[in-house]
Amino acid sequence: MTLFSAPDELASHRTRIVLAEKDVEIEIVSVTPGRLPEDLLDLNPDHSLPTLVDRDLVLYDSRVIIEYLDERFPHPPLMPVDPVSRAHFRLALHRIERDWYGIANKLVKEGPTEANAKQRSDLRDMIIQTADFVRDKPYFISDELSLVDVSIAPILWRLRLWDIELPRDVQPLQRYMNKLFSRPAFRLSLSEQEREMQLG
Repeated sequence: MTLFSAPDELASHRTRIVLAEKDVEIEIVSVTPGRLPEDLLDLNPDHSLPTLVDRDLVLYDSRVIIEYLDERFPHPPLMPVDPVSRAHFRLALHRIERDWYGIANKLVKEGPTEANAKQRSDLRDMIIQTADFVRDKPYFISDELSLVDVSIAPILWRLRLWDIELPRDVQPLQRYMNKLFSRPAFRLSLSEQEREMQLG
């Protein structure tokens, strides 16, 4: 099994977190976006990252990849078992990808600028609203880590890089971030570039 992964991209990061949580033995090939190796260009018609190769199977959408990994390696489970809870979590994933990742991917390309100050403020407000979902549970409306948390974590890790500061008085959110970032699998998932995001 091989993962082609960008060292500082959100979708690649969340995929690496899932792999670390599942303790999957895999070859991770670090790839610079825009300079994809020939074998990846042949495998993936979208020429996108991350791309997972598992024998004859090639997957190249991070949402598809993380759900596949959760089913292929069922322990520990990263989605609820019952269909209703699972549907709620999938809806939360959809909203995070549509709203949070829409802004965050732009910030990855541009960095913090005066032109995107409103978008950074919008992302900050959306993140603050998450406090209600982690107030009574250690993770997103759950006692256990899920794919929702795995998708949120890479964005929270990059807030400092984008000059987004969360209010210190939102205790549930600060506690949630500390819990995510202190997980051994999260630390293992970080590329060298991602570790440097917290320096300075």
